[in-house]
Amino acid sequence: MTVRTVEAPVLPRGLRRDLRVIKVVLQRDLIRFVYDVSRALAMFLQAVLWLFVMGGGFGGLMPADSGGIRLETVMFPGVVAMTVIVTSISSASSVVWDREFGFLREMLVAPVGRTSIVIGKVLSGTVLATMQGAVLLALAGLAGVPYDLVLMAELLGLMLLAAFSLSAFGIMIASRVKGLEAYLGVSQLAVMPLVFLSGALFPTGTLPGWLSALSLVNPLSYTVDPMRQALFAHVDAPESVQLMFNPGISWYGWTVPVALEIALVAGSGLVFLYLAVARLRKID
Repeated sequence: MTVRTVEAPVLPRGLRRDLRVIKVVLQRDLIRFVYDVSRALAMFLQAVLWLFVMGGGFGGLMPADSGGIRLETVMFPGVVAMTVIVTSISSASSVVWDREFGFLREMLVAPVGRTSIVIGKVLSGTVLATMQGAVLLALAGLAGVPYDLVLMAELLGLMLLAAFSLSAFGIMIASRVKGLEAYLGVSQLAVMPLVFLSGALFPTGTLPGWLSALSLVNPLSYTVDPMRQALFAHVDAPESVQLMFNPGISWYGWTVPVALEIALVAGSGLVFLYLAVARLRKID
């Protein structure tokens, strides 16, 4: 009897080196986040305040024929998206931090591809933002959101995609500024208007015409809407609540399909990733 031995495929040396760089960058940022528990806790408490304090305080604004649907339920996907957005952008500040303390320069002069450094940073932001959002998913029942396995899986997948795109966006911004204070100012100036115009906290259909037009070119709008669509597909909400809080996104009367929204988010993430890599290659 002849025993055949199958050799495991050997990755090219360059690819193995790039994967190792990605792993090291990812592990380093995760360890830093674990030791910075206060930042994670602050982001989590902020999301809880938005969900239960704001949702409970303005719960009386729900229509009388809401069918028992609470405002916290309606706000839940938006608050989850907002948590992912804020965490992704905040995690990108590690690029500026490493630049100030010289660690980024050490990585750039090393014989490794700069693309792998950016991918490692983007993946770390993706993982951290998804972890923060997953903690909120554990509180879904308190907000009246059913613990449906399909719904949780859909929200988790959408969080991963949104976190990837927004982490790449944050790295792109961080690679262009030299100081941590400058990055925090620029990121807040860019993120807060985008969050409020995305429909995360209130439906954009109630906005004036020019603000409503801005929401259509806001990439975060196409991050929030698929999450809300997934929620309302698993919640028995009356038509009045659907029309008010889940109108969808339409271009000149044509409702944008969720699949196209997901493709737009993924495409924008790849564009941001390319721009971040291109910028990092210019840094000496």
